[in-house]
Amino acid sequence: MVLPFSVEAMPKLEGFEFWSRTLGGARHVVAPMVDQSELAWRLLSRRHGAQLCYTPMLHAQVFVRDANYRKENLYCDVCPEDRPLIVQFCANDPEVFVQAALLAQDYCDAIDLNLGCPQMIAKRGHYGAFLQEEWDLLQRMILLAHEKLSVPVTCKIRVFPEIDKTVRYAQMLEKAGCQLLTVHGRTKEQKGPLSGTASWEHIKAVRKAVAIPVFANGNIQCLRDVERCIQDTGVQGVMSAEGNLHNPALFEGRSPAVWELAEEYLDIVRQHPCPLSYVRAHLFKLWHHTLQVHQQLREELAKVKTLEGIAAVSQELKLRCQEDISRQKEGEKPSGGLPFFHWICQPYFRPGPKEGSKENGGARSKRALEEEEGTTDVLSKNKQKKQLRNPHKTFDPSLKPKYAKCDQCGNPKGNRCVFNLCRGCCKKRAFKETADCPGHGLLFKTKLERSLAWKGAQPRLQEPQQAGPGEPGGFPEVVGGALA
Repeated sequence: MVLPFSVEAMPKLEGFEFWSRTLGGARHVVAPMVDQSELAWRLLSRRHGAQLCYTPMLHAQVFVRDANYRKENLYCDVCPEDRPLIVQFCANDPEVFVQAALLAQDYCDAIDLNLGCPQMIAKRGHYGAFLQEEWDLLQRMILLAHEKLSVPVTCKIRVFPEIDKTVRYAQMLEKAGCQLLTVHGRTKEQKGPLSGTASWEHIKAVRKAVAIPVFANGNIQCLRDVERCIQDTGVQGVMSAEGNLHNPALFEGRSPAVWELAEEYLDIVRQHPCPLSYVRAHLFKLWHHTLQVHQQLREELAKVKTLEGIAAVSQELKLRCQEDISRQKEGEKPSGGLPFFHWICQPYFRPGPKEGSKENGGARSKRALEEEEGTTDVLSKNKQKKQLRNPHKTFDPSLKPKYAKCDQCGNPKGNRCVFNLCRGCCKKRAFKETADCPGHGLLFKTKLERSLAWKGAQPRLQEPQQAGPGEPGGFPEVVGGALA
């Protein structure tokens, strides 16, 4: 087993000294991406211009309690080539965050607190961007980590709609002990089809207002964007997520053939294995534009169950592309509005909401947009996949079953729940009140009563009476100072 890299010999560096010495003045940064910034992908990105990488977001509470989770997500991924490295955690409790960070600090160069995840799972788990209004809690988390850890603590945030509030937020984190700040120039509402454009104005204002290094995140699709962002905002570095997934050579300023990077990535995976789902997701991103042309291979890529099976589909895609190149006419231009032909690594621009949504009341929720799509003849790719698996599936909102909602969380409630709650909320309440809910099979009250009844039915053990002197079992009788 490779031992962790010790950081105890060096004093803990802060701010710009940490960025310039420990991180080597990194300007090209690969973002933390759930199930996507694993070791194999980080090594590929580093070979092609990335100077700093983050691990995928790890759950602090799970990291503390589960040794296998620590092993699978960090301890077994130690690699001398994978430095500098920042480990990112999501957390909402100062003690848990610091406990997790202490277990990870010998394997990285800094610990990052995720304050930018906008997804529904972060809302339910109460972490990420959904902590951005809880400044007292965040101050305690950063302050405790800054005091206890041997490596610096950093943060990745999203902006508020107001620039001045975003600046005050950043200054609060800096004052608490944050040594490097990554600012994603979108609000937590800007996600999915509502992503829109990241605000570099917010990032520029934060950079001017703090005395620690700042990384920018958002609107990065090519090296030219990186250079323009640094020039326009004055940040120390630029982080890429989506752009890096579609072209890992982005920071080199190259757009190579897709198969070149796909084959290189698969070779690295053979040396540093990772879950097959990660590999499949990366190949879908890399081959995204080609899979729009050769759609039958999309299903093949989705179905294969082995690494070599994925490699075979990738090889077939390469052959199809080479056939397309051989049939290419002189002067022919890329189709579909792409800047390059589909076999070249290039950005993917997420389609925005349908035209006219502003006229109908401004921004629309993701759910509303999905329901609107369900009424059209064209289904999204995800829904087409579901329909292939189940031809009888319908996406007509009018035919969806209507569920009564849980009184507390809004999830579907149990039809026979005595509290009108979903199972999760019912279990918490029944436990707290020592009550039963036959509808959910929860019998806290009944089990307690049975336990008490069982204890009451047990015969009580009588204390043995002490025998007198001279009696059987008693003390021997003393006669004249001597034993009789």
